[in-house]
Amino acid sequence: MPAVTGKLAAASLALALIAATTSIASAQKKYDTGATDTEIKIGNIMPYSGPASAYGIIGRTEAAYFKKINDEGGINGRKINFISYDDAYSPPKTVEQARKLVESDEVLFIFNSLGTPPNSAIHKYMNTKKVPQLFVATGATKWNDPQNFPWTMGWQPNYQSETQIYAKWLLKNKPDAKIAVLYQNDDYGKDYLKGLKDGLGAKAASMIVAEESYETSEPTIDSHIVRLKSTGANVFMNITTPKFAAQAIKKNAEIGWKPLHFLNNVSASVGSVMKPAGFENGQDIISADYLKDVSDPEWNNDAGMKEFMAFMDKYFPDGDKLDKGTIVGFAVAQTLVHVLKNCGDDLTRENIMKQAASMKDFRTEALLPGIKINTGPNDFAPISQLQLEKFKGERWELFGDVISADAGG
Repeated sequence: MPAVTGKLAAASLALALIAATTSIASAQKKYDTGATDTEIKIGNIMPYSGPASAYGIIGRTEAAYFKKINDEGGINGRKINFISYDDAYSPPKTVEQARKLVESDEVLFIFNSLGTPPNSAIHKYMNTKKVPQLFVATGATKWNDPQNFPWTMGWQPNYQSETQIYAKWLLKNKPDAKIAVLYQNDDYGKDYLKGLKDGLGAKAASMIVAEESYETSEPTIDSHIVRLKSTGANVFMNITTPKFAAQAIKKNAEIGWKPLHFLNNVSASVGSVMKPAGFENGQDIISADYLKDVSDPEWNNDAGMKEFMAFMDKYFPDGDKLDKGTIVGFAVAQTLVHVLKNCGDDLTRENIMKQAASMKDFRTEALLPGIKINTGPNDFAPISQLQLEKFKGERWELFGDVISADAGG
C-alpha cells in the first residue's frame, strides 16, 4: 500500500506542476481588445486627401513596413493588422474615424495619426477611453503632458523647440533681423510662433515686424507673401505645410523677395516641396532635421540608408524616396516595432504605454548620428535633438552641431 500511495502522490504532484506551469504560461499572456495570439490590430488616421494630402505618403510607407514585418513572421509571432483611414485633415472627420477605429474596428491603439488640429480633436476622447494615441505625427508641445494626458505621446521634435533654435541662431548671427512670419492659423502654426517669440525673448517685439496667418481652405497664399514683402523684412519665417510651403518659395522668387528664409522641418521635403517649388528658388533656405536625407550623398554607404533603400525597393517601389514622408514613416514604424517587441506577451494598453515611456538611447538608423530616442514616465517627447541644414543645389547640407532642444509641455 505505501508504494501505491507514493505513486498516487507523485502523480498528483506532477499534475499540480503541469497545472501550475499552464497557469503561469497563461498568466504571462495578457491582452486588451485588439490583440490575440495571432494578431495586433493597429489604427491610423492620415490626410490621404485634402490640403495636407502630401503627408499621406507617411501612412502608405507604414503600411508597407508592417507588410515587411509580417513577411518576416510578425512581432513575437503575431501579425500586424494595420487599418488606416482618411480624414482629409478635417478635425470632425478625425473624430469620426477615431470612433470607428476604437468602437467598431476595436483596435488596440491608434498610431501616428497626423496633424495638430486632427489630433487635438481626439485628444480627450482617446484619454477618456484609455486607448493609446501613440507617436502622433505632429510636433505640438502639448503631446508631452503625461500628467494630464497619460495615453498620448509624440515622436518627432516639438515645434517650439525648433523655432527656439532658429531664434537663437538669429540672435547670434543676425541681430538686426526684421522678421516676417507666415503661419497656419491653428494650433500647429501657433505653437511654432510661440517658440519663435520665446526664443527671441525681450527682442521679439522689435524683431518681428509682421505676422500673417492663412487658413488651410485658402487655395493660395500668394497675397500673404506680397504683403510680407512690403514690410521690408529681411528674414522670412515660413511656418507652413507642404502645399503652401512650395507656393511661398515660388512666389518669393516670382516677386524678387530674397530674405533669409527659414522653413519649418515638417515641410523640408526635397520631393514634395523643394522640387515642385523649383530647386533654383530654394537655394540657401535654412531648416533643421533629425533624419538622414536620401538626397545627401554623405549617406550613400551608410548601413541605415542602405536598409531604408532596400525596404523601399522591395515593399514600396512606387514611393518617392526623395519625399521626406517615406523616411519618416519608416523610422516611426521601426520605433513602434521596438516598443511592441518589448511588450512581449503583455499586449495590454497600459503596458504599451509603459514600454513606450521606457526607451533608453534607442536608435533607428534613419536618425542622424548622435540623435537618440529617450522617454520616461515624465518625458513623453521621444526625440529632442535637431541639426541645422541649408539647401544647396538639389539637397540639404547639414551644418553646426546636433542641438538638444527641449521645450516643456
